[in-house]
Amino acid sequence: MKRTVITLLAALIVPAFILAAGEAEGASHYAAIAGRSTDFVPRIFNFLIFAALIYYLIADPIRNFFRERREKIASQLTEIENRLQAAKEAKKAAEQTLAESEKKAREILEDARKEAELLSERYRELGSRESAALEHQYRERMEMEERKMQRETIISLLDENISPEDIPLTGSQIIDTLAKKVA
Repeated sequence: MKRTVITLLAALIVPAFILAAGEAEGASHYAAIAGRSTDFVPRIFNFLIFAALIYYLIADPIRNFFRERREKIASQLTEIENRLQAAKEAKKAAEQTLAESEKKAREILEDARKEAELLSERYRELGSRESAALEHQYRERMEMEERKMQRETIISLLDENISPEDIPLTGSQIIDTLAKKVA
């Protein structure tokens, strides 16, 4: 790199020194050859040729660079737009799914309420049946206990009041005796 810098400086500085050294006597010499005292027009012409050569050599690579850059930016922009569109579609799908989920949740809640009502009604009926069955069972037991108590009372009365000597008693006499004892 140092070598190219030194070469470039030498290429620029050496002609400047040559032109500066020859200015004193070169001015009249140029005027004698060219017929004028300055070389402004030829320098502009040389600059235009130089600019045209630079343009010829650099224009295609620069155009290609900018075209590739433009295409790259366009492809990135297209990719971003595609991602944005996909994100919008995903958002729309998510919103639709959310709406459906909310609808299903409402339906599930309504079904759960109905099922709870049905279950509570069913358990109420079951409870009332069971209660009726328990009451019926209680009554039967009470009747059975009453009969048992009556039997025991009759047996005890018979054992107390009837002795072997009272055996000739008739059924009506026994019933009268029992009725007096019970009452």
